[in-house]
Amino acid sequence: MDSLFGNVGRLIARLQQPASCEPPTPNDLTALRETLRPGDVLLVEGKGRISGSIKYLTQSAWLHSALYVGRIAGAETEREPHVLIEANIDEGVVSAPLSKYLHCRTRICRPVGLTQADCETVCRYASERIGLGYDFKNVIDLMRYLLPGPVTQRWRRRTIALGSGDASRIICSSLIAQAFDAVRYPILPEIKRVEGQTGRREVAEIRHSSFYAPRDFDISPYFMVVKPTLARGFNYKDMRWADLAQIHSAQVTLAPEIKGERDKAASTPEFPGFATLAA
Repeated sequence: MDSLFGNVGRLIARLQQPASCEPPTPNDLTALRETLRPGDVLLVEGKGRISGSIKYLTQSAWLHSALYVGRIAGAETEREPHVLIEANIDEGVVSAPLSKYLHCRTRICRPVGLTQADCETVCRYASERIGLGYDFKNVIDLMRYLLPGPVTQRWRRRTIALGSGDASRIICSSLIAQAFDAVRYPILPEIKRVEGQTGRREVAEIRHSSFYAPRDFDISPYFMVVKPTLARGFNYKDMRWADLAQIHSAQVTLAPEIKGERDKAASTPEFPGFATLAA
């Protein structure tokens, strides 16, 4: 059975290879580096051949997630330090440099109010999982779980966890969910009403980490979406618009003979109003 899930997982990995390397507007590595903080979740848009189907199931463009932990001592690629912890289908849990996702559409989701001590715990938890394998069964179960239909609904009600149940295997979103669960930071907890001495009250219950998908960090009310363009200071007056640039260029490169005729007409007494207009 493990061999079957392994073969299916490897097939998904091949199909998920990017169909095109360059999106229309690649991220600015400098902007990402200056904006990201330890504890931030970096969501990555899927560009693979089956991404459309997975996007339909998850109702989200974000198909991968990584945790930003800051510089990892002794880990670098071509002199660039590794700053991300992630779980990949073809590698398992590894560290990675930020430039890996320079040419991908990304989103930064930041936990609000996370203390320094808890942030260090979250980052350490993820770092200590480097070397774990990828849980192919979890990703397949998650796709079944998200699939609409009466059969899936019945299976969903009976399910308390997804995946192989092997602690040495994990998927990207589950890894990050477990790291935040370690400090009781909420992502999308189940809210239940219980009876107490003072009446009914709401309490949060941790969801099993195997149920999380990358999109959950985006829709979580406890994570703030941070956009590098705005975080670095944005002024719409500084925008360079193509149509205005063309008009400005046309005015600057006016032919000398046309400019001479315009100046002559502007100084002609017969057309006193034109001088004001030309000015």
